[in-house]
Amino acid sequence: MFVNRRLKFLLSGQSQTANRKLQMKRKIKTYTISAVAELFEIHPQTLRLYEREGLLKPSRSDGNTRLYEDSDIERLEIILSLTRDLGVNLAGVEIILNMREKMNQMQSEFERFFEYLQTHADEFASQSKILSDSEALIPISRVGVLKFSRQINEDE
Repeated sequence: MFVNRRLKFLLSGQSQTANRKLQMKRKIKTYTISAVAELFEIHPQTLRLYEREGLLKPSRSDGNTRLYEDSDIERLEIILSLTRDLGVNLAGVEIILNMREKMNQMQSEFERFFEYLQTHADEFASQSKILSDSEALIPISRVGVLKFSRQINEDE
């Protein structure tokens, strides 16, 4: 990926010992605000603005330094694409990012539901054989109908 090659180039100025210590301390690859700003050719204040607006949420080090992870970098790529290429303002970017998150949540819910249907397909098939005598679009068990009609009669 272009980002990783560019980051390696930017970070190559550090000594190998410092790089090893840095990698040992961190389990997740993180980047400082200056490295990210240089990578995307934007001012660090722009990154701070995106954070103030709630578009980016970098983690913080013990010394309160902003640390950007790969997920933050990907999100920044989307933000910059929307603002630079499509001319979307920051309010629009926020709405689009929120919609993307909701769509991802819906997709995962759909996948879980589909997995549930696949694992219980045999049960559904056996129920549909029992209820196939009915011509209804939605099969209803006769027991449920009797209970429901008795309840209505009792209420009256």
